[in-house]
Amino acid sequence: MRAQQQQQQQQQQQQQQQQQQQQQQQQQQQQRGRAALLQQRTRVVAAADLEPDNASILVCGGGGVALHVTRKLKDMGSWVWMLQRKEDRRKEIEGMMAIVAKGDALSKDDVEKVFAAIEDVDAVVSSIGGSVADPSADSTGNINIIEAAAKKGVKKFVLVGSTGSPSSAWGSAAGVIGRGVAAPEQLNVTSIGCGDSKEAPGEKVYSVLEPVLVQKDKAEAALKAHADKMAYTIIRPGGLLTEPATGNGVLTEDASACGAITREDTAALVVKALFSSNTDNKTLSAVDKNKLSSAGALEPLAL
Repeated sequence: MRAQQQQQQQQQQQQQQQQQQQQQQQQQQQQRGRAALLQQRTRVVAAADLEPDNASILVCGGGGVALHVTRKLKDMGSWVWMLQRKEDRRKEIEGMMAIVAKGDALSKDDVEKVFAAIEDVDAVVSSIGGSVADPSADSTGNINIIEAAAKKGVKKFVLVGSTGSPSSAWGSAAGVIGRGVAAPEQLNVTSIGCGDSKEAPGEKVYSVLEPVLVQKDKAEAALKAHADKMAYTIIRPGGLLTEPATGNGVLTEDASACGAITREDTAALVVKALFSSNTDNKTLSAVDKNKLSSAGALEPLAL
């Protein structure tokens, strides 16, 4: 009897050991799986690894470019949040099945709360901007977003240099008007003229837009300083047109490029740039190839 009992106990112990080993193996497999998923989501990756389907993207800005970007991203299957200071566009944004993230970009606390409320942020697109009279959003607002994105582990940041304050300065001063491009009231101040593109719009335009462009320069410098944490693309549009898309928008590394482009065409280029590794860590001008005011041939960047 004792021999049988001892044998049974040994068998039970062996079974228990086997079960424990199986449980340990399952736990190890689960841990490896979770670690792999975590690594995949949080590591800084090339844009080629960033896919639109199910990507989590924060769009900052309430103007036409930001709305067009949001609509295009939703059509591609992305999860989209829009940082909004006011409530006036909530119905339109939610009608696109995007989520309103309430906050003021000029408030560092607001921006950090927005990022904290979103579990994962794969990419950020910012097109916020101020006016010639008050360009603080161009620097302070964008820098707050850039710093929060870097802390969050965002993979890619696209900074679009458009502003929300209408101005005819670009079109009239750049000499675009009269070439069949657009009436002055249809043009907005934009960011060709920042950094190494300072000479592109000409002295007259730069003198008018200098307060804005100087602040945009600060935001661009801040974004470049975080290149070790996340990929970036800086897009400097020409004069923004409120017209139907032409499909002729191009991105170029040519800092001397100058001209006009529709908001919708700009948004299309922003979305393409977001998911193209060929735009990583580059500063690009966005113009319509048929609405140029600069001389010389234009070499588009392949996307």
